[in-house]
Amino acid sequence: MRPKVSVIIPFYNCPYIEQALQSALTQSWPAHEIIVVDDGSWQHVDRIVPYLSHIHYLGKANGGTATALNHGIRHASGDYVAWLSSDDMFYFDKINNQVAFMEEHRLMISYTNFNLVNSHSQVTEMNVSPVFPNMVEYLRCFLQGNPINGCTVMFRKEVFGAIGLFDEGLPYTHDYDLWFRAILNGYAPVMLNQSLTAYRRHEGMGTLRHYDVIMAEAAATNARYHAALRGLIASMGG
Repeated sequence: MRPKVSVIIPFYNCPYIEQALQSALTQSWPAHEIIVVDDGSWQHVDRIVPYLSHIHYLGKANGGTATALNHGIRHASGDYVAWLSSDDMFYFDKINNQVAFMEEHRLMISYTNFNLVNSHSQVTEMNVSPVFPNMVEYLRCFLQGNPINGCTVMFRKEVFGAIGLFDEGLPYTHDYDLWFRAILNGYAPVMLNQSLTAYRRHEGMGTLRHYDVIMAEAAATNARYHAALRGLIASMGG
């Protein structure tokens, strides 16, 4: 029987939600369920209304992306969980190719390459994710910053029982923190080098608006795991 995939879309006042939903609904391997978690929005909610018969729509008080993701994960019934931001888009074979990759290699977490698009959905850069020659170089990269785009990631749902959910105390680096915990618990995310997600850069994105705060939070997250990860790298001869 084909594995079931739950797509979780955190939503907060995003004008691009229709494109995200359309991309999730038109996959070559249909999603088992699409869970939209409305994190206390007051704008653009009307854009979701035409899709209500095709999705699970969960509302909650505003608490940030990590709280929305965790809320969706707790309600997910699929074997796999994929995260899609409301301003990004999955390409047609995203679910199909990534599930096949994870099944073949028996992975708990994987991520993929991605393309950058602008506010008009035009591709501005292709294959943006760094590609590493070996595991040691891959792990070293985490000592400098986060090499994984969260919206390219797919999880076996049971992995959250082993490493925990996203840290709701981290508004911006909850993904970076989770990758550290995954690596240190033996579940390092493995890359499928195909661009299966369109990542949108636009003026309203939080990454640009809160850049300084994000950098400070990333530094603190890095410091929390730095010594443990260096120890792991040393044990691998790096």
